[in-house]
Amino acid sequence: MKKTIIAVLFIFTCGCSIYRSPVPSGDYYYLHPDADMSEVGKVVLIELKNKSSYPQISMDVTNSLFEEIQKKQYFSVRVVPEDDPALRSLAMDFDAVNDPDKYLAVAKTLQCDAVIVGQVIEYTPFPHLSLGLRMRMIRCIDGELLWAYEQVWDTADKKTVYRIKKYQETQSCKGSEKVEEQLITVSSIKFVKFVAYEVASTF
Repeated sequence: MKKTIIAVLFIFTCGCSIYRSPVPSGDYYYLHPDADMSEVGKVVLIELKNKSSYPQISMDVTNSLFEEIQKKQYFSVRVVPEDDPALRSLAMDFDAVNDPDKYLAVAKTLQCDAVIVGQVIEYTPFPHLSLGLRMRMIRCIDGELLWAYEQVWDTADKKTVYRIKKYQETQSCKGSEKVEEQLITVSSIKFVKFVAYEVASTF
C-alpha cells in the first residue's frame, strides 16, 4: 500500500491528471490528455539509470522495455546506451532539466522527437524478486511531459502474483499457465519481461 501511495504522489507532483492502468494492476500512470502516441514519430529509449546493487539489471530492463514497446507499434523506438558518445556530448541530467531549448538539442543530437528516460529504483533477486521503475517520456520540441509511470513489482505481493497470472493467460498455451507463472516468480529474465509488458501496456 505504501509503495502505491508513493507512486501516486510522484505523479501528482507533476501537476498532471492520472489514468487507471489498462493492465489489471490497480495502479495509476500519467498520460498527457492531448497525446497521440501514433504522432510522436521517432523515440529514443535511453538506458535506464541504475540505483540498485546489480549493474546488469538496467540494460536488461531497457532491452525488455524496447521489445515490448516496439510490439505496440505506436512509434519507432531505438535504444541509446548510457555510454553512447552522442548522449555523453549532451552532458544532460534528464531528472533535473526542464528547459525546452535543451530538449531541442537532444532532438538534434539523438535525431528523435521524444525521449524515454528513467531509473531502476530498486531490484532484488532474492529472497524474492522485486523491481522498481520510475520513467518519463518527454517531447523534444517543447519539453512537454507526455507520459510518466512509477511502480514497484514484488513477487511476495499478492497483487503482483495475480497480475502475473493474468499476464501468463495471454502468453501461454492452454494448460501450461501454472508452470509459467511459477517460473516468472523465480526467473529474473521472465520477471523483467513481465514488468516490461505492464509498462508498455500504459502507452
